[in-house]
Amino acid sequence: MDDAASASQRQPPLIAALKGETVRPAPVWFMRQAGRYLPEYRELRKQASGFLEFCYTPEMAVEATLQPMRRYAFDASIVFSDILVLPHALGQEVWFVQGEGPRLTPLADPGSLSFEGFESHLEPVYETIRRLRAALPAEKALLGFCGAPWTLATYMIAGRGGQEQWPARTYAARNPAPFAAMIDTLVEAAIRHLVRQIEAGADAVQIFDSWASALDERGFLRWSVEPIARIVAGVREAAPGVPIIGFPRGAGYGYTAFAERTGVDAVSLDWTVPMAAAREFQDRGICVQGNLDPAVLTVGGEALDNSVDHICAALKDGPFVFNLGHGISLETPPEHVTRVIERVKERTARR
Repeated sequence: MDDAASASQRQPPLIAALKGETVRPAPVWFMRQAGRYLPEYRELRKQASGFLEFCYTPEMAVEATLQPMRRYAFDASIVFSDILVLPHALGQEVWFVQGEGPRLTPLADPGSLSFEGFESHLEPVYETIRRLRAALPAEKALLGFCGAPWTLATYMIAGRGGQEQWPARTYAARNPAPFAAMIDTLVEAAIRHLVRQIEAGADAVQIFDSWASALDERGFLRWSVEPIARIVAGVREAAPGVPIIGFPRGAGYGYTAFAERTGVDAVSLDWTVPMAAAREFQDRGICVQGNLDPAVLTVGGEALDNSVDHICAALKDGPFVFNLGHGISLETPPEHVTRVIERVKERTARR
């Protein structure tokens, strides 16, 4: 056996797929696989007074991350944290309202963001990753992540999420220079955070641009693609060979430009992307991750089986990671997750 084949066998199946190999059966993990749909998570969550305390307490974050790994045959675990730890570490006030989501003090002056104490503030996240890597079997990949600069900026300017992200769009149009400086700060923050996660033991990382859908064509290239390309380059310089997944949710036709210009190893697709488009990425050697509709996962039954079969039939013969088109919904019955994993493994097994 040559060195390349031997190395391929030693690495987790997910990492092999992210690096462009066709893996049978296909690796599976889900965005938001640790969370409120699990009864054991809801019990654990009661121990923390607030969500950020939960994220910054390694004992609880490790337990939350491992809960779905004990219950399901996932091929990867993603550290339990939140994208908003970055603005929090840069000095912006962040808190979470039960049942409503994140709140931030709207950022009036991007120049007020500071890297003083940045790494020490995020040290609990890196400690969580070190503990997870020690606890997980070698064949299970461990993922780190961060929010993309555009998505973080939408929360930081508005103080909360919003479907059209109007405050960030109008701010960027009225104040392009301060907004660009803010994006630059977030690019640096993302690079530092991802590299530190890799140093702590993450096998791969994902960049979430959850609000990419709010941008027009020029804005998408300027505020999503270009900053993420810089993050990819910065992480690669520090950690060559570590796969990077990009997720520009709702990018539509922009997915192609995103894949070509950012240099990511894998593109995570939302549920609206056709299989023909997904196969085009595979033909270029780019791993495709996705893209089951979370609503179908919640419904289950024949609709779920048919969707899983459709995705697997289309993508199993190229570099492919089965995932959702976004995170698991709170209403999802846990047994539906078991059903998907078993069906994916059956439908993508070597025959």
